[in-house]
Amino acid sequence: MAWFEREFIAVPEDRKNQMVYKWPDVNIRRFTRAIVNADEVALFVRTGQVVAALGPGRHRIDAQELPVLGSLVDTLSGGNFYRAELYFISTREFSGVKFGGRLADIVDPVSEQVVTLRAFGEFALTVRDPAELITSLAGTADLASPSGVQSWSSDLLLKAMKVAVTQGVSSGEWPILGLSGHLRPIEDAVVRQTNLTLYEYGLRIARMGNFDITLAPEDADRLKRLAKDITYIRLTGDFQRYAAGELALGASAGLSRPGGDTGAGMLGAALGLNAIQAHTNGQPQSAPPHSAAPGDAAGQIACAACHTANPAHARFCMNCGGQLARQRFCGGCGAEMPAAAQFCTSCGTPAAADG
Repeated sequence: MAWFEREFIAVPEDRKNQMVYKWPDVNIRRFTRAIVNADEVALFVRTGQVVAALGPGRHRIDAQELPVLGSLVDTLSGGNFYRAELYFISTREFSGVKFGGRLADIVDPVSEQVVTLRAFGEFALTVRDPAELITSLAGTADLASPSGVQSWSSDLLLKAMKVAVTQGVSSGEWPILGLSGHLRPIEDAVVRQTNLTLYEYGLRIARMGNFDITLAPEDADRLKRLAKDITYIRLTGDFQRYAAGELALGASAGLSRPGGDTGAGMLGAALGLNAIQAHTNGQPQSAPPHSAAPGDAAGQIACAACHTANPAHARFCMNCGGQLARQRFCGGCGAEMPAAAQFCTSCGTPAAADG
């Protein structure tokens, strides 16, 4: 292996998947053979400038065959070494380069909610100009790192996507809850913007692979609930009516379960909300059209909370919405139930007279 390293210079087998490989020694022995593969270019760099380039093939490192190497002769070694950095740059397309991360906190124009967007995916990267790549990135990216160029390019693409998506969403061109339907125009905008930056570094994004832009899970749930609420409010024309309807729907679902207590409580809350709304608007809440409970001469029940007189059949106070306390007993099962109940909440028997 030591003899091979002395006589031949080439990209090691375990580094052939790198876009840029830097030969570790800056003192290159005269007459050494440089092996450049068919999809590679070898560049000699001195003080940040490319002084010689080798195409595919086998080359003898000698100024007689490559006169441009004359400026690289190390005089201290008696002319036996050339002092320079040697880079091997792959010219093939590198697909499957990963990118991803947080894009931005952005205001959704539709809901006016602040949400967090994230993007994940991959793209294909290729070298447009090997010389520009080396001279431009020498002080920007770690060219000796196996993934230095790809990581730097991924950061640039994520930055371009942040700008493109923020502008598209803010202008109303791309809805936040429908971004997956606009991936093609997003890809075109991101690739165009990223390549404008990569051009001066000798790189180019050939295409993007699979990628997705997502909301944080809690933000997605919040926007979906809000969209549903807005739709229903438009249908009812009033938020309080919508809220009362939601509580009533919950009550009916509760009554369908054994016992029915949860549903009754929710229905009471809905009725109480209606009573409070009517009281707030200065409109008296009319009593439900039912007959007074048998055996109640006065036909009224006083609320324990606000002392308002309510019809005997009332189940909730028409003033404060509180549940009235008067009870009766079921003739079928003997269960105690509110005075206003028309059917026993336990066995379903029609209510008769007070126990």
